[in-house]
Amino acid sequence: MAPYESDDAVGAAHEGAARDGAPGPGRRKAARYAVPVAVVGVAAATIGLVPALADSGDPDLPKITAQQLVDKMAKSDVQRLSGTVKITTDLGLPDLGGLENGLLSGADHGGSGDGSSADPRSRLTELASGMHTLRVAADGPDRQKVSLLERGAEYSLIHDGKDVWGYDSKSNEVYHSTGARTGKERRAEPPATPKDFADEALKAVDDTTSVTVDGTAQVAGRDAYKLLIRPRQSGTTVGAISIAVDAKTWMPLKFTLTPRSGGAAVVDAGFTQVSFDRPAASTFDFTPPKGAKVTEEKDAPAKTPAPEHGGDLAGGLGGLDVLGKGWTSVATADTGAKGGLPTGSQGGDLGGFLGSLGDPVTGRFGKGTVFSTRLVNALITDDGKVYAGLVTKETLVKAADAGK
Repeated sequence: MAPYESDDAVGAAHEGAARDGAPGPGRRKAARYAVPVAVVGVAAATIGLVPALADSGDPDLPKITAQQLVDKMAKSDVQRLSGTVKITTDLGLPDLGGLENGLLSGADHGGSGDGSSADPRSRLTELASGMHTLRVAADGPDRQKVSLLERGAEYSLIHDGKDVWGYDSKSNEVYHSTGARTGKERRAEPPATPKDFADEALKAVDDTTSVTVDGTAQVAGRDAYKLLIRPRQSGTTVGAISIAVDAKTWMPLKFTLTPRSGGAAVVDAGFTQVSFDRPAASTFDFTPPKGAKVTEEKDAPAKTPAPEHGGDLAGGLGGLDVLGKGWTSVATADTGAKGGLPTGSQGGDLGGFLGSLGDPVTGRFGKGTVFSTRLVNALITDDGKVYAGLVTKETLVKAADAGK
């Protein structure tokens, strides 16, 4: 049976599917790694996707199967919209006093770093943690705008024809590039709307996944169907992904990913307001403010390109392989650094700090340290290998043993 099922079929089919969470020894490329990587890139492969609140009341809509709903989502072609999106990400990371944002963004938001604080490749990675409000607008494939609202400041990314502008009002810095962006360049940007997240999640659907229609909801005042995606395997940290799909345009309005451990969602992205009318043309106009520091793309420091999604991910991560299948797939790479992380006395204060964040583990692979979040976990072995995935600590150890 295909992974798209009726509600009555949940739990009844695929009883023989793999449930022990132990990846097999074969190495393969896995599309599902596009979900965490799309948000924060390789350095934060410990990120997944947290839910926006739906309006009260469940609308009475015609029955639809999961396959029909997915097909309609695939055919949806919304070209014009404007609205407000709230995104909350809760990985359960320790409070680093704001350091985690700097590590993820790779930029000094005060403008004193090596790059521009208005560079979108740096700024939009802030969505990897905390609560954020975005204003979004689109008028066809050549005109889009995303504004990240901050306390007393705003960051905007505007695409208007051949021009792409990034503007940080706090530092009064502008980033500008020209030329049509390729699909690869667009994919390097983090997801900013429920549709972005949903597109990535649907790439992960295979025979290790259950996909059903889970009733209806109202989101941003619009009637929607709820698509529920659940892993069948027991070794994953993913509990469920819920996508609210607009009943008229078939565009995702809300995306929620909850961990198997329970509690608050890891990622919640949803419209609180949306209109499918054409935005005013002035929405996409931009002229650098007087006195602003303008960085042209050719003047910007070179950056490592973000990995491709899907099948090209392994190559994009510089030799990364994948062990296992489905939701218990584990990405692995050899850093070549022997001795593991500088934890304990050999690493000084930094070593003690890193050691406090991880758990020592042993296995046939040897010794290592597991760093855990609520969604993506990573094992770094003393012989320099890294194992990471949407999996439990026990599954990482089994992957390391299998890959030995």
